[in-house]
Amino acid sequence: MSVARRYLCWRVARRVAFALTVPFAFPYAFPCAFLYALAASAPAHAQRAPALPLHCADLAGLLLPASDIDAPTGGALVQSAAMIAATATGNLDGDFCRLTGVIRPQTAGTPDIHFELNLPGRWNGRAVQFGGGGYNGVVVTGTGPTPFSPDRAPLARGYATFGDDSGHHGDSSQANFGLLDEAVTNFGYLHLKKVHDVALALIEQGYGRAPEHMYFAGGSTGGREGYTVIQRYPDDYDGVIANAPALNFSGVRLLGVMVGQSEYRAPGGYLPPQLLEHVYERTMQVCDTLDGAADGIISNVEGCRTKEADIIESLRCAAQEAGAVSGSDECLTPAQLATLKRLRDGLRLPYALAWNADRYRGYNVFQGVRFTSMLGLAHSPERLPQPTFVASGYLFAQGDAYIKYFVTHDPTFDAGNFDVMQPGRYQQRLYTLSATIGAMNPDISRYLARGGKLITLQGLADEVISPNQTIAYYNGLIARYGEERVADFMRLYMVPGFQHGNGVFIPSVDLLGALDGWVSHGVAPQTLLATDIAQPSNGRTRPLCRYPAFARYAGHGNLNRASSFECVMP
Repeated sequence: MSVARRYLCWRVARRVAFALTVPFAFPYAFPCAFLYALAASAPAHAQRAPALPLHCADLAGLLLPASDIDAPTGGALVQSAAMIAATATGNLDGDFCRLTGVIRPQTAGTPDIHFELNLPGRWNGRAVQFGGGGYNGVVVTGTGPTPFSPDRAPLARGYATFGDDSGHHGDSSQANFGLLDEAVTNFGYLHLKKVHDVALALIEQGYGRAPEHMYFAGGSTGGREGYTVIQRYPDDYDGVIANAPALNFSGVRLLGVMVGQSEYRAPGGYLPPQLLEHVYERTMQVCDTLDGAADGIISNVEGCRTKEADIIESLRCAAQEAGAVSGSDECLTPAQLATLKRLRDGLRLPYALAWNADRYRGYNVFQGVRFTSMLGLAHSPERLPQPTFVASGYLFAQGDAYIKYFVTHDPTFDAGNFDVMQPGRYQQRLYTLSATIGAMNPDISRYLARGGKLITLQGLADEVISPNQTIAYYNGLIARYGEERVADFMRLYMVPGFQHGNGVFIPSVDLLGALDGWVSHGVAPQTLLATDIAQPSNGRTRPLCRYPAFARYAGHGNLNRASSFECVMP
């Protein structure tokens, strides 16, 4: 029997089996006419069978036609299907059916989208689509936890899970796929819809019904993808976890270029790691106890912002040192201060990108960001011909790749010479890219109307995605829809001391449980309890307060216990 005919008979046989409440044991070779006749005789009130992933191995080779995917593709193919036993080495997810496959492109030379779908033996009737990170390029298997989850992985908790590579291959730093238009569109948004539709069809194949609830969970690029599905595909999802979202993707890349120019083109603009650490330590000295606790965490960020002028003044080099090309490890020259102010002030363009976005808000440079991290500023005083994350700084390395591959389509282009303020013939390209790879659209009315939910968590000390850009988008939603309506669908938790996956406080909190409780039972999350998993302070707890509140020490009790803190407004 052909793959196409087997697929058709599978769908009919599956529907018959579930309509008659009998186990699905029909061989594929049954005549389709017989199955159609049997289906017609099934009672309308018949109950469905228990949800189990049936005949897992038989799904291998299944071809889904392009008509099953509500986005332009060349169809999809399940390349492998295997049951993974709960006793398999390293498996913590219980029995599940693991499917891998590809979604074919329309344009010759464009890579396939590779995906993985996992169907648990004890399905809870829900599904989670996992987001990626950086420039993606590696299949997200969906077998691990959602971001910051302290509990078992969603698959182990009965969720069907799936993820993909967004349509190209390589690690998260490789941007050369930007030369291929269809690959760029896939990365920007279309891979999300394509993989969702394929996974949904396969879930229906395995269980005989669609999920009761479909969720999305991701951080950074995956956070952008979470906001993207809300804005572009609101009918497909009931709830989204979108952490540290790269909403203004073009904005952060352009700012990264300008930061690199400040470090390497402006004489004396480079700051050695020792000096960056001194800036961090000075900020901690001034601001740590503004929340009532000397705990190494700057929780009262707004209070610390009022001390910024004093912090900067205390860090300036003396007059006799100010004219030096480079200062010491103890003070900032004017050129070095200008680099930090570029980070703090962000980007304000004389032209608009998509959705009238002309700004990228800056970072909390003098409120506790540690730019000596692996994702921080440059560690090398000399600009490398090919920038790398550590030597050249994450922001500049990613911005350089963006200009080369996405904007100019010239791998030899020197982003150090790119004029962000007056991009000339590249301005239209920047606009187009920002519409393709970005989630700044404020119109989420359809998602609101259908009752979708959203949880976003981000570190106030994030050195990769500015927390102030996330806050600005949130405030824009309030200005557009009103505080009450936004509160009906969204929770924003800004975490003091947390950077982009590291920091002096790394939260572990069950966001998926909070989201599912909100969607399934109407229990809106309020203050959450987070456990710190940073090595030096592992196990201490803090309340995660709904923005704009922050956790303040009550003045008594154990500093390592959340019960000793209260959420207060700044």
